[in-house]
Amino acid sequence: MSLAPLNAGDGMLFGSNIPENVNAFLQAAAMKPNDEAWAEMNLQQALAENPEQLEVYVALYKFYCYRGRFDEAEAMARMALAKAAAQAGLDSDWWALGPESADWSLFEGPARLLLYSLKALAFISLRQQRIQEAEEVLDLLLKLDPEDRVGSSVVRDMAAAILDDHH
Repeated sequence: MSLAPLNAGDGMLFGSNIPENVNAFLQAAAMKPNDEAWAEMNLQQALAENPEQLEVYVALYKFYCYRGRFDEAEAMARMALAKAAAQAGLDSDWWALGPESADWSLFEGPARLLLYSLKALAFISLRQQRIQEAEEVLDLLLKLDPEDRVGSSVVRDMAAAILDDHH
């Protein structure tokens, strides 16, 4: 279960402000990535410990994506979007967001996690064969993150390849 660690020192770094009790469950999940039941139980326990910890939703939607469980991944990504918008003081209708809505260039925080969760939702939509929805989310990301700091161009390239295959 590669959860894209930022740093691989003493375990994975899921974020810089994660409480120790939550981090313990995240680390436990990461220690046995091939034991799906164990990893999922620990990720769900991390969520139960702190349902406001955005990084846990990210870990969960990545976990579900890597296992092809896209409905569950989508549910977690949408929950992450709602929580991130609330924590950043943004409109809960993320379609209404624009470049002026937040400082989208910040390296961490709820606005950044909202962008990452939009990228994940675009990817999940592609995997679920909802190409138009994926393109709409990618268009929104282009407005919010024109510098492509979260790397949504990778998902855009995947969408373009899928569209090329259909023509």
